[in-house]
Amino acid sequence: MLRSPWVRWGFLVTALALAVWYVLGNREPLLRAAAGLSGTEVVLVVVLGVGYVWCTLLAWRAVLADLGSPLSLRSAIAVFGISQLGKYVPGGVWNVVAAAEFGAGHSVPRSRSAASMLVAVAVSVASGAAVGAVALPFVSAGALGAWSWVVWAAPAVVVVLAPPVLNRLIGLAVRVARRGALEHPMTWGGLGRAAAWSVAGWLVAGLQLWVLCTALGLPPTARTFALATGGWALAWTAGFLFVVAPAGAGVREVVLAAVLAGALSGPAAGLAVLVSRVVLTLVDLAFAGAGLLLARGVRRPGVEPPPLRP
Repeated sequence: MLRSPWVRWGFLVTALALAVWYVLGNREPLLRAAAGLSGTEVVLVVVLGVGYVWCTLLAWRAVLADLGSPLSLRSAIAVFGISQLGKYVPGGVWNVVAAAEFGAGHSVPRSRSAASMLVAVAVSVASGAAVGAVALPFVSAGALGAWSWVVWAAPAVVVVLAPPVLNRLIGLAVRVARRGALEHPMTWGGLGRAAAWSVAGWLVAGLQLWVLCTALGLPPTARTFALATGGWALAWTAGFLFVVAPAGAGVREVVLAAVLAGALSGPAAGLAVLVSRVVLTLVDLAFAGAGLLLARGVRRPGVEPPPLRP
C-alpha cells in the first residue's frame, strides 16, 4: 500500500498542509516579531535555520553511509528533504516511513533507510540531552519542572548508541521485520561523524535562538548563548519524546519558555521561540521542495530500482 503513488502523494499533501497550517496559524505574532527585527537579523535567523537543518541532514547521511549506502548530496537532499515532512504528521514515525519508501528509489534497502533514520534520531536525542545539560547551571531544576528528567536520560541513550549494543538492537529489529540481516554494522567512526554533525547542529540552532532573544532584550553574553543553546537542545529532545505532538509542537515551547524565563520576559521568550519554530518549519518546506525537484531528476515515477547485489 505504501508503494502506491496515490498513497505517497496523499502523504505528501497531508504533511504539507499541516506544516502550512501551522505557519499560517501563527502569522500575526510572526509579523509582530519581524517588525521588531532588523533586515540583517531576519536574514541571519533564516541562514542559521538552513544551517541547522543542513547539519541534521549530514548527520543522517553519515549514519546511512556507515550502514553501507553512501548517497550523493543530490540524492541525500531528495530523500531527507521529503522525509522531513513526516515530522508534521502526528505519531512520530512518519519521517522514518517516508525515508524508507523514498530511499528505495535510490537503491537503498528499506530496512537500512529506516535503521539509519532511527539511529540518526537517537544520536540527536543523546547529543541534545548532553548539550541541554549546559543550561542547568543557568536555570534551576524547579523551573524545568517535569521536563528536567530529559537531561538525565542522556547516559542511558549514550550506552544504547555504543556500536556493540546498537548493532545488536538494529540486527534484532531487522530480523523481527523479516528483512534479512544487518550487512554493514555501525562503526565508532561513523557514529562519531554523525555525533559531530549533530552537536554542530545544536550550536547553530542555539545561535539562531540567541540572535532572536538578544534582539528582544536578552543581554548578548556568553552565558546567555549557553542558555539559549542548551535550552533549545533540551526542548527539542523533550518535544521528540512527546510523540503525539507533530514535530514536538507545544512541548518545545513550554520547555524553552521555562529555560528562558529567568533571563527574558515571558512574552518576549514566547515570541522568540515561536519565530524560531516558524522559520525552521519554512526551512523544512524549502528542503522538501528541493527534494521533490531533485527526486524528479533521479528516478522516473512508477519505476522500482533494480535489486541490490550482495
